[in-house]
Amino acid sequence: MRSLHPRGRPATDRDRLFVSAPALWPHWPFLPVLRPGPGGPECGLMYDALHARGRPGFSATVFLCNLYELPPSAAEFLALPRRVYDTADELLADGWRVD
Repeated sequence: MRSLHPRGRPATDRDRLFVSAPALWPHWPFLPVLRPGPGGPECGLMYDALHARGRPGFSATVFLCNLYELPPSAAEFLALPRRVYDTADELLADGWRVD
């Protein structure tokens, strides 16, 4: 998948490890991620919905939000705009990096 966003730094082994290992996330069940954008960085959160809520299907999803603007409920969070990828590698190829 080719990114439509300006090039940021290359993905590192650390990025690959963290996006695929929620047990390492310091703010579990959330992992803050960033991606360069034309107007500045785009903020997002990965969410470990499987282990936090028993909901599969979000392991390679970035919700367009940051830790300081979390909605009050899980339902509202899951309703946020998001970018969905098939794999963590696709997510990283689209420019997202661990913040």
